[in-house]
Amino acid sequence: MKWSEDAASAIKTVPFFIRKKVKIKVEEFAAQKGKLSVDLDDVTSLKKKFLSKEGMEKQVKGYEVSVCFGGAGCPNSATSCTALSKDIEKIIEKADILSFLKTTIKGGVKFHHEFRVALSDCPNACSRPQIVDIGIIGAVLPGIFDEPCTLCNACVQVCDETAIILDPENEIPLIDFNQCLMCGKCITACPTGTLQEKENGFRVLLGGRLGRHPRLAMEVPGLHTHEEVLHIVQNCLKFYKENSKNGQRFSHILTSVDQIL
Repeated sequence: MKWSEDAASAIKTVPFFIRKKVKIKVEEFAAQKGKLSVDLDDVTSLKKKFLSKEGMEKQVKGYEVSVCFGGAGCPNSATSCTALSKDIEKIIEKADILSFLKTTIKGGVKFHHEFRVALSDCPNACSRPQIVDIGIIGAVLPGIFDEPCTLCNACVQVCDETAIILDPENEIPLIDFNQCLMCGKCITACPTGTLQEKENGFRVLLGGRLGRHPRLAMEVPGLHTHEEVLHIVQNCLKFYKENSKNGQRFSHILTSVDQIL
């Protein structure tokens, strides 16, 4: 649906963690009136209703699972999170986080109380996985294979982390895995197949938040499989429900990833 310039500007003032929900509701609201485009009045009307106490209580579901646009064909995608996001949502739905929040929070559950998971197909992290309760980043671990390297320098040029150098004496690329973010660009750029995928999976970040006392999420060491990520999510939810009191956020009760593992 088309948006007027004023409407598009107005939606940007909505807090980012509910912006997507508000935008969907605005378009539904406009469509119900038989409109083919959204104007400023539509945004203003729904924004007031959505952010009111009554409107908020109807919309809050206790959690949010957001994904990047990698599934739509983004060229930067390393490992797709699409299937993983669906399985994670099933686990969270089964945990019934909303009922848990209603029993622990006085004054009603609001959007900022929701348990948030964000998934991104690559380290560009468009879905902001570093600042949510559980963040997941698709990753590809490059490996050096037997195909002869021509020292073309393509892998060096494409690496934004300067994690690759060429060894002219042995005619091979060398990877600094302390710098490598496992984005997979070097594998795509390599014309000879010297650099290939050794392993793919997901990086997992826990306990990020914004607000008055922001904190970047802590990374769980290693590259994790689909099933391993689901196991970590289950452990996180169990830990959260057992230890959160009076609406405490997951990030406020988690001090180390070792508490989950």
